[in-house]
Amino acid sequence: MKITGYELFLVEPRWLFLRIDTDEGISGWGEPIVEGKAHTVARCVEEMFDHLVGQDPARIEEHWQMLAKGGFYRGGVVLNSALAGIDQALWDIAGKTHGVPVHQLLGGHVRDRVRIYGWVGGENPQKLGESAAEQVAKGLTAVKLNPCGQLEPLDTPAAIHAIVDGVTAVREAIGPECDLALDFHGRFSGAMSRRVLPLLEPLLPMFVEEPVLPEFSQDLGAVVRSTSIPIATGERLYSRWDFRSVLSDGIAVAQPDISHAGGISETRRIAAMAETYDVLVAPHCPLGPIALAASLQLDFAIPNFLIQEQALGIGDFAIPNFLIQEQALGIGYGDSSGLLDYLVDTEPFTFRDGYIDRLTEPGLGITIDEDAVRAAAERGHRWRNPVWRNTDGSLAAW
Repeated sequence: MKITGYELFLVEPRWLFLRIDTDEGISGWGEPIVEGKAHTVARCVEEMFDHLVGQDPARIEEHWQMLAKGGFYRGGVVLNSALAGIDQALWDIAGKTHGVPVHQLLGGHVRDRVRIYGWVGGENPQKLGESAAEQVAKGLTAVKLNPCGQLEPLDTPAAIHAIVDGVTAVREAIGPECDLALDFHGRFSGAMSRRVLPLLEPLLPMFVEEPVLPEFSQDLGAVVRSTSIPIATGERLYSRWDFRSVLSDGIAVAQPDISHAGGISETRRIAAMAETYDVLVAPHCPLGPIALAASLQLDFAIPNFLIQEQALGIGDFAIPNFLIQEQALGIGYGDSSGLLDYLVDTEPFTFRDGYIDRLTEPGLGITIDEDAVRAAAERGHRWRNPVWRNTDGSLAAW
């Protein structure tokens, strides 16, 4: 079998789909995307195909090594995201070739279903509590929220109390039998983290995600030592080398993104590396159906998986972020309800009692509705993330 070509599709609300074709009529799908930089990643994918056309798609590891290390310049979010989508599509081809789901090629499944969580949102504690209660009523056993908007580097007592009040409302709404996770999107400084997190400890969050920006990962150990709350990070780390320091600093949950951190191949290696530090894995995935399917395939195969973020059929909430295995319906990035519109059959993503059952169809386990994808690609998109400013006019973390 030989790779004969590829197509890229800019799909609303902010996604980029890739289809790789072969001379035996088997095609694979992937999501090579950096949110807000879709056109940039598309050009990178095009350059990488100078190497891939005419090659055997089954040599996944050889292609990964060549695309990751064959150039003088390596790494970073653009190169690794382009590689990630290609890697997903090659695994999809491999599974379809052998007639088995990708997790079977990764050594077989170690669990029968994947736990998921849903996002909650609201402009005040009462609305947050109501939103959380609705999610639990629909069968979820875990929710996630971003309990703050824009913050100053060292914000006021009022802002801190508002964070605590919001999380308290969610805990009271879901009770002690359900989990809640918090995503701060890197909006805290280290000092704010050490001030706020101890105040949240009595509410027993499952974890706190990205309390500080990734460029301050070298200081994450001080945050870990300042609180009993498990610390999660990794959506903006793009390789196993990026994860080395945060694993040794004592994080509890690693969150590589399967569309940014080199695809299924590299994310699996990150998970194995995390296991040696007794760290759980909750792949980040605020993207489309292909990235979610690829994440689920990995979830079924790795022993130290924690939870998958997703909000399929649970309602759209205008909130800024999300976790457990992570998926992005209704998290403040625009209308993401179209995720199911690009599937021929939505059954693989159906959740029951807070879990998604093991995917059993070949490859990534989903069938893409190519007509719907092509129609969306005719419209395209130029999605950009919001830009926030502090009260003095300086740039703030979104």
